[in-house]
Amino acid sequence: MASSSLNATFVSAVALLGGEAILRAKPRGVMDWIPLVRQGLPSASVDAAVRLTRITQTELAHALAIPERTLARRKREGVLSPEESAKLVRFARVVERAETVFENADSALNWLQSPNASLGGVKPLSLLDTDIGADSVLDTLGRIEHGVFA
Repeated sequence: MASSSLNATFVSAVALLGGEAILRAKPRGVMDWIPLVRQGLPSASVDAAVRLTRITQTELAHALAIPERTLARRKREGVLSPEESAKLVRFARVVERAETVFENADSALNWLQSPNASLGGVKPLSLLDTDIGADSVLDTLGRIEHGVFA
């Protein structure tokens, strides 16, 4: 993915994670996310992601490989760990990239939740718990965008 495209994806991920009001920052590029992830995102970012993607907290927890009880505890504590924050940012990047490729939030979310032959017949959402899985989903989105469906 080109740098400008990567930056655009990260900028639009801001809205998915609750915007400046929740993040208490305005990340404009990849490097701006690093301190936010290191300090831990506000747990309200989870609620924003659930609300905007219309997936359940259970589905999000599964997609991020974060136990639901841990997410509930983080909500009480008010902040995610750096590792959990990185997973949530990765999720937001993929969702926003899918929305860019499909030019429609509903189509993007449907694609993320549907089995995909080029991803071994699994749902793209189920691969977002690892960097390798997320990279595979992003690669598939890139091929779709460029008309290569292999």
